[in-house]
Amino acid sequence: MSTEKQADPDMKGWLYKWTNYLKGYQKRWFVLSNGLLSYYRSQAEMLHTCRGTISLHGAVIHTEDSCNFVISNGGTQTFHLKASSEVERQKWVTALELAKAKAIRQLESGDYSSTTTEDEDEEDVGEAGRDDVGNTLKVLTAKLEDLRTCHDLIIKHGAALQKSLAELETLDNTHDLTPKTKTVNERATLFRISSNAMINACNDYVEVSSTAGRKWQRLLQHERDQRLRLEDMVEQLARQHSHLEQEAKEQMNQAMPPGVQIPIISSGTAVAESDFSSSDAISEHIADIQRGGHSHSEDEEETEFEDAVEELAENFIVHVNPSQAHKRSSSNVSQLSEEMASLNGSQATTPTDGGVIQANGQPKRQRRTIVPEKPNYPINLWSILKNCIGKELSKIPMPVNFNEPLSFLQRLTEDFEYSDILDRAAPVEDSCEQLAMVAAFTVSSYATTSVRTTKPFNPLLGETYECDRLEDCGWRAISEQVSHHPPIVAQYVEATNWDSWQDFSMSSKFRGKYLQIIPLGIAHLKFRQSGNHYSWRKVSTTAHNMIVGKLWLDNHGEMEIINHKTGDKCCLKFIAYSYFSRETPKKVTGYVVDSEGTFKWFITGTWNEKIEACRVTSQTMRGGKPVYETGPPKILWKRNPVDPDGEKYYNFTEFACQLNEPEENVSPTDSRLRPDQRLMEEGRWDEANREKLRLEEKQRATRRQREAEAEQAAAEGREYPPYSPVWFKKETDETGALSFRYTHEYWDCKERQDWSRCPDIF
Repeated sequence: MSTEKQADPDMKGWLYKWTNYLKGYQKRWFVLSNGLLSYYRSQAEMLHTCRGTISLHGAVIHTEDSCNFVISNGGTQTFHLKASSEVERQKWVTALELAKAKAIRQLESGDYSSTTTEDEDEEDVGEAGRDDVGNTLKVLTAKLEDLRTCHDLIIKHGAALQKSLAELETLDNTHDLTPKTKTVNERATLFRISSNAMINACNDYVEVSSTAGRKWQRLLQHERDQRLRLEDMVEQLARQHSHLEQEAKEQMNQAMPPGVQIPIISSGTAVAESDFSSSDAISEHIADIQRGGHSHSEDEEETEFEDAVEELAENFIVHVNPSQAHKRSSSNVSQLSEEMASLNGSQATTPTDGGVIQANGQPKRQRRTIVPEKPNYPINLWSILKNCIGKELSKIPMPVNFNEPLSFLQRLTEDFEYSDILDRAAPVEDSCEQLAMVAAFTVSSYATTSVRTTKPFNPLLGETYECDRLEDCGWRAISEQVSHHPPIVAQYVEATNWDSWQDFSMSSKFRGKYLQIIPLGIAHLKFRQSGNHYSWRKVSTTAHNMIVGKLWLDNHGEMEIINHKTGDKCCLKFIAYSYFSRETPKKVTGYVVDSEGTFKWFITGTWNEKIEACRVTSQTMRGGKPVYETGPPKILWKRNPVDPDGEKYYNFTEFACQLNEPEENVSPTDSRLRPDQRLMEEGRWDEANREKLRLEEKQRATRRQREAEAEQAAAEGREYPPYSPVWFKKETDETGALSFRYTHEYWDCKERQDWSRCPDIF
């Protein structure tokens, strides 16, 4: 039986109790609680001395006259009591009858808990939930018995009241009506008391029913979650089964002589190889796909989007217009290909085509599409991590075994892999639609974190990285490590129609089982044509299973994107993964509102696959809540296909493989010239570790030298200039905060090959 707080008394007050023939009736303080009637000489005695107690289970309660009543439990105890009035007596009799009925039920069921507290709402479901349902049914049964008892009392007193009214009507007008009027008033008062008791019992019943309904709802939800988890497990087993079949087929094909085919029987629907023995069969199968298969998958996609949109907020309702939502379901394979080609924009053309000629007549640069394969270097993980708990991430001497051959400057530039979204957003006149596309761009920067669990190289102070992709992507970027304690990266990206800049820093702590990274700083984006200026902060990233299990990353938190020109705002929520949650893993939801707070767009998707949005077409009120009608979903961003063998190459995308590609005429502080990073990419990890220690020690020696020079200058009374970045300048922005502004000198110096201002860091 659960422990509950002490319940309040059912009733308490003064009554007169018969003591003996000498003293007669004496005034005593009575308390009715938990099926027991106790009395004291005064209220103060309740704390220490009880004069007597009688159990109402099996007790007989009967009235003698208008004020007297007797309680007896079979001869062992008998209380002769008298109330101050008939109304007061009836209050006690009603309360005693209810308490007696409750005591009998509790004794028969063995459950002495008379009330259900709100704390029970927090009990776990499962087996405990099933027991709780049984207990709740007992409580509801008890409350129903209370209602029946009150019903009997109301019938009894109602009949007495009707009798008194009938007698009053038969009296002659010459008779004295005062005694009868008093009787009717008393009967009416008794009827009112019984009615109030009935109402209170009804309220208790409704309250218990509501509480039980919430508990049963959670119990049903728990069962549904269990079923969904089982379905996920079955689906995962099916995928593993299919994968094993495919591997078995490949192994069999390799083992058998050429020309011999082994039939594989799969648990799913398959097409026999003989079906494709002729061109007619192939054409017919493609036609089947265009007629049915494709539209079916599109319908499922639309339904999934509608379900996701309806979960965007709890205080309003969203409906997708069915007539518009299924327009895309009739599209065929060729239309889908055209849509994806227009979605990817400039990326539809492979940037590595050597036959493409630029406008200036020069052949387009051929870029690499892959990096050297990752070698297998075993390492004792625990011997390294046990001394790192609680330290700042930038102060942990990590070997290159945990790194990838990219610096953090290059990793930050990788955020612009899907810059074509911004190119498509630049000419959009609707500021809210443009904001939705900017939101999709901010989500796209997290796409690679689902499989990239390695750590980039920490940049050295003064290290830079340029990324000139004007010829194929239409933008170029320059980044610099402008501070070492705390580590801060300043970046500026300029394109034909937009500019972006940010000061990026982060707070990171290693907690043993997981590593949490909290980004600091604000990212900015400004479109030149419209003048719309957007800013946002990145969400947190957590690396799980740092010691035991497979390492995986999760992005979670809320992001707010603000248009400082129009006041429009976009709120995105990256939902944290939980094993017990019903939400789709890596899910992102959000909405766009204008300066007046009116909803314009709803956004949903996942940060590792795609982002969709639907425009709000109308708004109505229903049941006190706004109901939004939306148009068909529109794909704002979709991730490029992933290389199935990407794990051999650090899970780099084609764009990431090109970030560290050697290039001539770059700054001597460029990350591509960093020796330890280059050695690691070439697979010479032992040499890379030795070179990494050398560079870090060189950086410490430079810092110690600057500290010594500063102390000497202070002793001589001279002002010693602090470290200042090469391509950025520290100043106050429009909001009053300190930030690093780009000086717009890097590309001019590169054209002249004037690197005299660059420090020697490598």
